[in-house]
Amino acid sequence: MSAQGFRSGEAGPDFDPRLTFDTLVVGPANRLASAAARRAAESPGTSYNPLFLYSASGLGKSHILNAIAHHAVRTHPTRLVEYETLEGYLDYLTRALEVGGSGAALDRYARVEILLLDDVQFLTGQAQAQEMLLRTLDTLTTRGAQVVLASDRPPAEINGLDARLLSRFSGGLIVDMGLPDYETRVAIMRRKVEERKARLADGVAELLARYPFQNVRELQGALNRLLAIQELEERLVPPHELASVLGEQFSAVVAVGEAPGSGVGDAAGAGRAEDRAVPSEPEWKRAFRTVIAAVESAGYSAERIRRLLEIGGNGPPDWQAILLGFRKDMDRLREIRNELQALPAPWPTDAELVLRDPDLLDEAERLLALAVERSRAFPVIPPGPDLAASGSRFPALARRAAERAMETDAPHYNPLFVHAPEAARTRGFLEACGRAYQQQHPKGIVGLLSVPDFSEEFIAALSAGVAGAWRERWWTLDLLLLHEVESLGGTERAQEEFFHLFEALKRKGARIFLAADRPASRLEGIDDRLRSRFQGGLVLDLGPDAAPPAVTAPSAATGSAAPSIHRSPEAPGDRTNGVAVTAERETPAWLPPQDRVVWRWHRIEDRIVEELP
Repeated sequence: MSAQGFRSGEAGPDFDPRLTFDTLVVGPANRLASAAARRAAESPGTSYNPLFLYSASGLGKSHILNAIAHHAVRTHPTRLVEYETLEGYLDYLTRALEVGGSGAALDRYARVEILLLDDVQFLTGQAQAQEMLLRTLDTLTTRGAQVVLASDRPPAEINGLDARLLSRFSGGLIVDMGLPDYETRVAIMRRKVEERKARLADGVAELLARYPFQNVRELQGALNRLLAIQELEERLVPPHELASVLGEQFSAVVAVGEAPGSGVGDAAGAGRAEDRAVPSEPEWKRAFRTVIAAVESAGYSAERIRRLLEIGGNGPPDWQAILLGFRKDMDRLREIRNELQALPAPWPTDAELVLRDPDLLDEAERLLALAVERSRAFPVIPPGPDLAASGSRFPALARRAAERAMETDAPHYNPLFVHAPEAARTRGFLEACGRAYQQQHPKGIVGLLSVPDFSEEFIAALSAGVAGAWRERWWTLDLLLLHEVESLGGTERAQEEFFHLFEALKRKGARIFLAADRPASRLEGIDDRLRSRFQGGLVLDLGPDAAPPAVTAPSAATGSAAPSIHRSPEAPGDRTNGVAVTAERETPAWLPPQDRVVWRWHRIEDRIVEELP
């Protein structure tokens, strides 16, 4: 394998996409190595650095190195991972030293965040390579990068290894990976058969696992031969034919298995095979081992049962109830996974660890609750006319202001605050705005809600412990349509939450349309921060519902109709005077509310204020 690196999950040609943590069968022989490797991939440089894995050939070292690489770039797409064999590492060093010296040789690792180095045992007799590796380790570990090394022997047994390197290796974590036990071998074979989309006759996997293979590669080779014969002959090879298929050396294994046609591998097959292997073992232990093998072969943790397996004597008095409870937890864990996968919003990849351990069921339930809240849809806007189809129901100025705010990437006024005594009128205006926005932005997220409903949602989220996910959901909005804003008065937490939501949406450029039964300046019990933000946009009076056609006076300058503009007296608590922009009206006796709105014109000479008599 040549020296190479990859980022963002784009593996080079030497990286097998099948060698991931999901396809790694974990058993007692590699449990510590797998856990340490996951930790190194998820939090590089924080726990075990360097991590040194060693085992005989064919026991999964390369699988774990590949799994670290794939998992690291999947959970952190921008992370740079370098996977090399020692041969590739030495080849690169030789070329780099010839071109630019030792400094150039180290440049390759200037940005590497995880270095995976295989076949470290070949450092024997390579003094210059050991010196360069020492400098590489110092460079990477000093800046917090993760180093994982693999060898076919422990560091102390690598002949001629520099004492400084031995000290560096010993300062991290050194993990031995042994031969897989019977249960793990059965699980490995079942996983391989599943990957090949093949089948085995009942009892074959259990019987094949009895063969004393030296490593997993030999086990896989025997399985490959068996599957090839089955494919060629288009039949399943029964247990009693394994000796003829795999050779005479397999005869002894068949002798301790089932007699031909006895049905090894049915519902209790794996357990009966263990009975014959350890005839004196009590029933509860056999049951526990069977469950552990099945659970771990499926990629889940069975630590709860494995810990109980160490109990001596007759074991737990309620061992059957323990297994029943464990099974219920496993079933619920699978249900949670299915529910998460059915949600539209993605859930964190790191949650995979929680979903593999029934002892973390409470965390999995919380994860599901957060995901459900985060992906909960906003209320659907009922069908009806949009702004363009609403005709003269709403003032032309309000319609134009809303349309301009929704069409412009950076509207000059945000929020748009409309008010009218009738709640149905203000809600109808917001609904028309929402329909118009959804037509223009089909993928946009629109939230239409009343302040009382907003407050109830927040209280429910607090009670359920999902307030954080509730906030994240609201912060995804592209258009917020909130009516009955006058109800914010007197609230505390809801008002505070709305203030933070307002600020978050403003920062992301979302539109905010608000509606109340009175002008912003007359809202009671509203925090001054919110009141100033409401008045900092555009405040418009929608007027009464079903208003007749407007009558307007001609403009002195152009002779055309112009909106009525009134200089508003200073409202209580106001610090500056403003201009209240009102809708075109028919009734001469109409008086504007005590409100302020700032209208920003492009040129100061165009700023005209007309006073009604």
